[in-house]
Amino acid sequence: MFNAYQAEAEFAVSAVETAARLCRRIQAEMVTAALSKADRSPVTVADFASQAVVARMFQESFDQETLVGEENSASLREADAAEILSAVTSFVASSRPEATDDLVCSWIDFGAREPAQRFWTLDPIDGTKGFLRGDQYVVALALIVDGRVMVGALGCPNLDADLAPDIGGLGSVAVAVRGQGAYARSIESESFKRLRVSRVDDPAQARILRSFESSHTDQDKMNELADVLGVQKAPLRLDSQAKYAILAAGGGELLFRLLSPKMPQYTEYIWDQAAGSLIVEEAGGKVSDLRGEPLDFGQGRRLKENIGVLVSNGLLHQAGLQAVHSVGADRRPQAAEG
Repeated sequence: MFNAYQAEAEFAVSAVETAARLCRRIQAEMVTAALSKADRSPVTVADFASQAVVARMFQESFDQETLVGEENSASLREADAAEILSAVTSFVASSRPEATDDLVCSWIDFGAREPAQRFWTLDPIDGTKGFLRGDQYVVALALIVDGRVMVGALGCPNLDADLAPDIGGLGSVAVAVRGQGAYARSIESESFKRLRVSRVDDPAQARILRSFESSHTDQDKMNELADVLGVQKAPLRLDSQAKYAILAAGGGELLFRLLSPKMPQYTEYIWDQAAGSLIVEEAGGKVSDLRGEPLDFGQGRRLKENIGVLVSNGLLHQAGLQAVHSVGADRRPQAAEG
């Protein structure tokens, strides 16, 4: 399917697929109606188990490569985390029978390295609230070389083969290699389908993909943006980089990551954007920050040189940037400067 980076793409698909299957099992067994809103143990278990499994796969296939994951084992090694660690090890052992508490912690820490010239970045569970609601979340993995994403893969347990929402379905995986297109298939299939963004070029007909979580954005400015663009359709609300996958498959046209008024100095983590951004671009879409600048993945664990994110089907990107500028969402609040 790919010329350059074929081995890396195959590995990325295998890794996110394996982790997505594991996370789906954890979600099914641990997320129940009786779960209290304060109990985040299921997503904690899934986060650590997912990173441990992917990191172990790295050790076997790319042991000289650098993996920059979201987690490290420090909190798991605390005495009061014994029950969580036991659960993590038990789930990991379902696919890696050799797993012990110590091995699991060491695998997690293999994925807790610092970015290099060439490195991989992993979000073991992107969309924690979606996971806890029994809704959308993904496993995201990307290869970054010289600050550019070259390979990206998303394991999407609650999207179907066409990357449409399908809670409790078979799940899907999407993958892209720079310059070689983006593809998706069901987790249960071997046949990939090429992804293409929609051809909607009228802002009024755009479908905006929005987060469930109000803390992730500026709700007032999001509403202003929709008004400026003249959007007539209701937004699609869901968590995680599943939004990127849906947009890449033509299920939406615009996605804005605005600065929250509560966190005006916030900068995005690389693992929250890397895989999804490449998949959208290779499906024919466009990704930039809110000023129109390309995302720079060569600044460490965060996109330090960027303000927010704008994702589009390409045809509506300029309209999106103009709307962002008109409502002042392309700059940090004055009160936060200095």
